[in-house]
Amino acid sequence: MEDCIFCKIINREIKSEIVYEDEFCVAFNDINPRKRVHILIVPKKHIPRVSDISDDDELLMGHLIKIAKELAVKNSSEHYQLVFNVGKEAGQIIFHVHLHLMGN
Repeated sequence: MEDCIFCKIINREIKSEIVYEDEFCVAFNDINPRKRVHILIVPKKHIPRVSDISDDDELLMGHLIKIAKELAVKNSSEHYQLVFNVGKEAGQIIFHVHLHLMGN
């Protein structure tokens, strides 16, 4: 976790364009956006992959989706995608769970 870039963003060790934060998660603009709106919603709890979530993380994961919906509305994205990449072969580059919100 010491070398996790998302943990460093959460701890303000690395600067990022944070668009939302609460006690459970932080959201910031992707540095390589694929759409007009491309925000990453990241739990403050370090969980490497979706496949690593436990029963105790159920509310946290639901919270990420709720925040994604609110950010889509805030950014006037009526049509959007929510994406979790799980594992290297599925495109996961940073091993800290994160939800991509992508919309036009």
